[in-house]
Amino acid sequence: MRLLPTIVCGAAVTLSLLIAPVAVADDQLAVSMCDYVTADDKNRLRKVLSDYRLRLRNIYDGVLCNGDSLLRHAFKSNAVDVGEFIAKQLPGTAIANAGDIAWAEANGYSASPLLAVLKARAGEGD
Repeated sequence: MRLLPTIVCGAAVTLSLLIAPVAVADDQLAVSMCDYVTADDKNRLRKVLSDYRLRLRNIYDGVLCNGDSLLRHAFKSNAVDVGEFIAKQLPGTAIANAGDIAWAEANGYSASPLLAVLKARAGEGD
């Protein structure tokens, strides 16, 4: 009778050890991506996505940098090259629906070249 609880407990401990490192790896990946956006390093961002076989459109909603989306973080960091790369990786409808264009205009980024890229990608023009 005591064998079954021991097996269940052992399986639970084993599973918890296997699952925990994945969460840490995901956090480290997100931090790296945020650092690359801050540094306006498009090549490193592209490489990390390639190395992990990730598509930006699949993970974009799950990555936040200081509570902001990658595009908003690019605006705050004046990372035009990385912001343009991110915009090209996302569908135009996603950019239009995300509210990043309105956010940028409301927060004083109207003169940013990245805003023009977003508008063009979303189909709004100038």
